[in-house]
Amino acid sequence: MYYLGIDLGGTNIVAGVVDENYKIMAKAECKTAVPRPESEICESMAAVAKKAVEKAKLTMNDIKSIGIGVPGAVNPKTGKVEYSANLFFHNWEIVKMMKSLINKPVVIENDANAAAYGEFLAGSAKGANNAIAITLGTGVGAGIIIDGKIYSGSNYAGAEMGHMVIVKDGKECACGRKGCWEAYASATGLIALTKEAILQEKPDFSYMLKSINGDINKISGLTAFNAMRAGDAAGKQVVDKYIEYLACGIVNAVNIFQPDILCIGGGISKEGETLLAPLRALVEQYRYTKHNDKQTKIVSASLGNDAGIIGAALLPGNE
Repeated sequence: MYYLGIDLGGTNIVAGVVDENYKIMAKAECKTAVPRPESEICESMAAVAKKAVEKAKLTMNDIKSIGIGVPGAVNPKTGKVEYSANLFFHNWEIVKMMKSLINKPVVIENDANAAAYGEFLAGSAKGANNAIAITLGTGVGAGIIIDGKIYSGSNYAGAEMGHMVIVKDGKECACGRKGCWEAYASATGLIALTKEAILQEKPDFSYMLKSINGDINKISGLTAFNAMRAGDAAGKQVVDKYIEYLACGIVNAVNIFQPDILCIGGGISKEGETLLAPLRALVEQYRYTKHNDKQTKIVSASLGNDAGIIGAALLPGNE
């Protein structure tokens, strides 16, 4: 039996055919190209889904069901995307539209939840009963698994951990609050920290500024880490401060949920132990359960961008 998983992002739409062993048989993708009408987005999803099936040398008759991961407040019961800031939609009847294009059962879920479920089924959180997956990207995404099930709250908008405040009256977040974890621990937050550090240095002596050829607009999430590896003190200060902010939110998550495993994905997670070793040390120092025998394991997510496809394909109701 085969399933289709679709990861609907603000930049790309990716569809994958997934088998019963969580293996992706084939993928296809296209640009999301927002803003545009809901119907056009659905037509693009249907097109890439069919292309992925063709690449897998299958037909739609071989596909049992379709799962879609969508950013925003997603209601699996009504089949509606209640609100998606990145896609500019409100009360979008996505399931109804997709069924009219592809006559298959369709299930939807928040994209971060779908990615967490993918890691739970086949990735770094496999075998856990309770798990959290954090994605460090433009924002901070989070998915929570409790007793093997996705936790989404009574209004299907749970797990927005990026919007818990860690600095009172701190930096303004895109959500409108100040001091959100996302404003500090996302890749965007790391870039802002790096920029602030560079602007405080004397240009002639700034290793980080020289590494980006003097163009402040070329700062990335790698800039400070690369500078630190080269022995630059300012780069190390940025990385240390960033990891402190990241650890603050991780400690909160561990204290509240006590997961078996907490896995971290997104571009910054590719730093591996350079990121995780000092992060674990801070979490061990500040977590409430420091004297307990059983502790949360903090690891890198292992499925990358495939987590959302696998998780969406095998969402409860699809399997």
